[in-house]
Amino acid sequence: MTKRPEKSCDICDHMTISETHLALLSSLVKDESISPELQAIQQKVIDRNRITDEDAILLFEKAPLGLLSLMADLVRTRKNGTKTFFNRNFHIEPTNVCIYTCKFCSYSRLIKHRGEGWEYTMDDMMNIVKKYDGKPVTEVHIVGGVLPQYDLDFYCTLFRKIKEHRPELHIKALTPVEYHYIFKKAKVSYEEGVERIVESGVDSLPGGGAEIFHPEIREQIAADKCDADQWLRIHELWHQAGKRSNATILYGHIETYFHRVDHMRRLRELQDKTGGFQTFIPLKFRNQDNEMSYLPETTVIEDMKMYAVSRIYLDNFDHVKAYWPMLGRHMAQVSMSFGVDDLDGTIDDTTKIYSMAGSEEQNPSMSTYDLVTLIKNAGRVPVERDTLYHELKDWSEETFEEDNEYKGYIAIPTLN
Repeated sequence: MTKRPEKSCDICDHMTISETHLALLSSLVKDESISPELQAIQQKVIDRNRITDEDAILLFEKAPLGLLSLMADLVRTRKNGTKTFFNRNFHIEPTNVCIYTCKFCSYSRLIKHRGEGWEYTMDDMMNIVKKYDGKPVTEVHIVGGVLPQYDLDFYCTLFRKIKEHRPELHIKALTPVEYHYIFKKAKVSYEEGVERIVESGVDSLPGGGAEIFHPEIREQIAADKCDADQWLRIHELWHQAGKRSNATILYGHIETYFHRVDHMRRLRELQDKTGGFQTFIPLKFRNQDNEMSYLPETTVIEDMKMYAVSRIYLDNFDHVKAYWPMLGRHMAQVSMSFGVDDLDGTIDDTTKIYSMAGSEEQNPSMSTYDLVTLIKNAGRVPVERDTLYHELKDWSEETFEEDNEYKGYIAIPTLN
């Protein structure tokens, strides 16, 4: 097997945690209670060799949770040491009214029920941007429903206005679902559309809209929006323009382990080609108030499996993120032992996508103090980053006074 290059991490070379993981895994390779097939996968991880699709499915099906944690945390530590990242951003959701009818979505409202939703004007959105003037935020994340009035010209104008108002603010905006629609409506190719978006000031793309790529599942849960090839093509063109993006998966509904691995394989293959993905974000299906509410939600064990296997399998992704308002803060803390090195950020209860779907965090809000403490109590080093993972501040030695300005500051996390 070909060895995969690892990102350099000076801390890792001196980390006893990495050495401990290696020693434990090496001893388990000889443990007769672990099957030869799992032992072979362990050895691949130890040797920094790529695992196969069949290996990943076997890990989902057969690997003990403790073994998954050891392997995933070894990969995480080699890439990022004990750092866990977070950022300060805010979120604009232009509308929750949408032409699409994704069966898993609790957030959107159909056009015939648009009175139940919201539709921001450009002025409304610029007022949200201006509300954060003087705040220590580095990113605005823009994503929402798909409606005809939010076309290519509208968004290009919005992005330019944001850059004119606050040039240093990183714009992470719209998924291939939105871009596929607005490019088609404008009768421009993906290539021309991406060029226009870049020129208007967008800095990176979120990873939403991926759901499950395999048509066997996608056609059942989101048949009327862009398909896997279209989603991947837009990200490929974005990467070719020298830009970065994220990737997601929606797991825990009608898909199987095969479909999850097929999804990750397509991402891994594109990453081999472009190197443009930064972060992989598993998103848990929530069953409140949608057309798939009859399905039970996954267990915590299944959630941790998803994080661990994705960290082991996606060897060419630098980061795996747990979105804590979706998962719950306590499980997000646990996820740091299963390959996760990013918790996104603090929040002021502005994003509604997961609270409307029934997540534990119905009114999610966590101060910088709370988030830093959560990370430190998991034995990790809290590091504030910008969107492109430039490290801005190590918070591990920070002391917080009772009325510290950082306690309760507003900074909204992105979903992807």
